[in-house]
Amino acid sequence: MAIDANMADPRIIDIQLDEGTILWRSADIEQERRIAIFDLIEENHFAPQRATPDDYAGPYRVLLSVEEGRLVIQIKRADDSPIETLILGLARFRRPIRDYFAICDSYFQAIRQSTPAQIETVDMARRGIHNEAAELLKERLDGKIEIDFDTARRLFTLICVLHIKA
Repeated sequence: MAIDANMADPRIIDIQLDEGTILWRSADIEQERRIAIFDLIEENHFAPQRATPDDYAGPYRVLLSVEEGRLVIQIKRADDSPIETLILGLARFRRPIRDYFAICDSYFQAIRQSTPAQIETVDMARRGIHNEAAELLKERLDGKIEIDFDTARRLFTLICVLHIKA
């Protein structure tokens, strides 16, 4: 079956983080980053809402970076030609990012030295913070990029990686 080049394919096929933005990351955080990228590429829904002159509808390559406290989302076509750059204020994400880092630290420590019940309790709290942040990201992207919940969760993980300070 031939694939129609004009068929919509609203998904990310490649995502990169601006390595210049990331100062340092632990092995645990590096593993979180790898898993988030792998899972995101495997399954996601990502549909920019601004129409292009040729009605391009995916797939997309994305570069995430943080500049002057703002999230920069560079969206490109599969052939790497630019489509648009979105800039999103991150002020509303400061607390969820801080809380997520704190609970992740607790989670990584629990994995190494706690009982399964304690690990499960910390993991439930971690998932709760992650889910709330994903909903916030979906809300902030509303009207700009349509994403599903799982895509929002994975993107939030990557946004956190961009905020690691030494």
